[in-house]
Amino acid sequence: MKYVLQGLEPATHIPHSMHGSNRNWPETNCYVDLWIELLSALGLPPEAMLGFTVRQDFEGDQFTFFKVPLEDLERLFDIRVTEFSIFDDVERHVLAQINRGRMLLIEINSYWLPDTRGISYRTSHGKTTIGINAIDPANKLLHYFHNGSFFDLQGSDYDGIFGRTNVVAGAVQLFPYVEFVKFPQIKRNPSPFDCKDFLKYHLAHRPHLNPFLEWQKALPAHIEDLMLRPEGYFHTYAFNTLRQFGANFELLATHLSWLQNSHGTSLDSEIAAAQSISETAKSMQFQLARAISRRKPDSLTGLIAPIAEHYERLMEGLDAFAGVKRAA
Repeated sequence: MKYVLQGLEPATHIPHSMHGSNRNWPETNCYVDLWIELLSALGLPPEAMLGFTVRQDFEGDQFTFFKVPLEDLERLFDIRVTEFSIFDDVERHVLAQINRGRMLLIEINSYWLPDTRGISYRTSHGKTTIGINAIDPANKLLHYFHNGSFFDLQGSDYDGIFGRTNVVAGAVQLFPYVEFVKFPQIKRNPSPFDCKDFLKYHLAHRPHLNPFLEWQKALPAHIEDLMLRPEGYFHTYAFNTLRQFGANFELLATHLSWLQNSHGTSLDSEIAAAQSISETAKSMQFQLARAISRRKPDSLTGLIAPIAEHYERLMEGLDAFAGVKRAA
């Protein structure tokens, strides 16, 4: 078995508290969840990277699929991540980079991931990202970070993620998108004061308009479309709207709690506002689903107004904390 990080085993891995069952959103999205677990495995605080969450916007048909900026990882932790060029068998690339102490983050088909059992494993196809920490080609065994924990797979699943199963003769096999992670020789633990500066930077680049008021304008047309779609489409819509901003703002609340503990400055009202946005997103999922199934969507747009008010208070408080002056 070849390892990037020694001493990690799926059977004994304990997920970070941000993936605990007491959370509104125990899983956020595959990329951020992977980094939470990877940083935690390195003994680094993943809470430190979450200042970027203040930049989430409504993009017209979805909320921003939030991802930690790679430059933040480098400046906070001295961890360098860049796109990796695949030109050969992916397994060979994985082996070559693990031998150099580097981890590959690979977009693969969730159909082959046993940790998605009951969701997509051997039932449906979807794109997701895993981080490969260990590989044993002779026994077709892999250890990988994915979503909210650390797992293993083997046998036909191993062949599947490397594209060796159900290959159609003459079909073009596209290489996956891959990034590789270069770890520093000396671990860097970020200063809370550096993280406050990052928060200030991201606040200065947040949306100019309240994203929830923008969503409120678009929602009636979205609801009309949802009522014409197959039932299962609702879950796709909810993932790209309610889950995205619900999980995003719960992570922001966690970041602010970490900053508050580090700085000794009260951010209780801002934490409460971010948490309220997250909680409302969770409850609104059920209300929206029920309204769509009953064909009674008239009251739904009114649910957004309280979220928009929480957002305004949250951003005003954070601007004051970080010393950001916004242009009128």
